[in-house]
Amino acid sequence: MSGTEAENPSTPEAPAVVVQQTAVQKLADELLSTDEFSQYMLNSKSEMFAVFRGMVEHVSQITMFFNEGRDMVLTSMISYNDNGISLDLGASSEMNRKALEAKKLFCVTQLDKVKVQFILRGVRRIETTGGPAFFAALPDSVLRLQRREYYRLATPIARPLKCFITFPPAADGKRQVIEASIGDISGGGVGVISVPLDVPLEAGLEIGCKIDLPEAGTVTGTVVIRSVFDSVTRSGVKSRRAGCEFVKLPGAMLTMIQRYIIKVERERKARESGMT
Repeated sequence: MSGTEAENPSTPEAPAVVVQQTAVQKLADELLSTDEFSQYMLNSKSEMFAVFRGMVEHVSQITMFFNEGRDMVLTSMISYNDNGISLDLGASSEMNRKALEAKKLFCVTQLDKVKVQFILRGVRRIETTGGPAFFAALPDSVLRLQRREYYRLATPIARPLKCFITFPPAADGKRQVIEASIGDISGGGVGVISVPLDVPLEAGLEIGCKIDLPEAGTVTGTVVIRSVFDSVTRSGVKSRRAGCEFVKLPGAMLTMIQRYIIKVERERKARESGMT
C-alpha cells in the first residue's frame, strides 16, 4: 500500500457520500415544494394513516437520512396512532445515537412500487413490548410520489367497471351525465371505452367522474381527457375511447384504487394457479 493510500483511507468513500447528500437534497426539495409536488402531498391523518397501514402490513424498509445526508439508519414502521409513529432501531448503536440527536430526519420508502417520503422533527427512544424503538411525532405531511409509474390494470371482463361521467354545463345550464365502461384503471387515470359517438369528448376537457369499485368503495373526482380515438367492435359497432388522467386525486381514493387492483390481481393469480 502506498503512503498516499495509507494517509487517506476514506478517499474512495467520498463520492458515495456526495451522491447520498445529493439524493437527500432532492428528497428535501420534493418534500418542501409547494407547487410541483403539492398534488401528491397527503396532509390529513386519514390519508397518512392509509399509507402507514400499508407500510406496517408490508414491513416496508425505510431509509432514514439525517445530518444533511451524511448518516442514515435502515428501519421499518412498527405502529402509528394519533400521537405519533414507532420505528425499529437500526443495526448500528452509533447511528441510532446520532439519529436521536438529529433535529430533522428525511424518511423514504416504497409501498406498492410508489415512493413515499416524509420528514420527522426528531426521534426519541422508547420501550415497547417488542423491545426498544424510536418514537416520533406525526409528520406534517406525507409525499406519495407516484406519477408515470402507475401499474395499469385491465378490468375483468366478467365484472366490468362502470363510471358515471359528468360534463360541464351546456348553454342551457344543464349537465350531461353518461354511464361508460372502463377498459383499464390505475392510480393515474382510467381508459374509458364504448362511449357513443355523439358524446362530446375532446382532449383537454375536464369532466367529473364517479367509479364504484367492488368491495373497495366509490371514487369520485375530476379527470382530464388526454386522448380520444374511435374504435369499431367485431360486430361493426362504432364508438369512442378516451384516455383520462386524474386531477389531484385525494390520497385516500388513490389507496382505494390500489387496493382494488391488488385484490383483482390476487384473484387472477389464484385462478391461474388453480386455487379457485
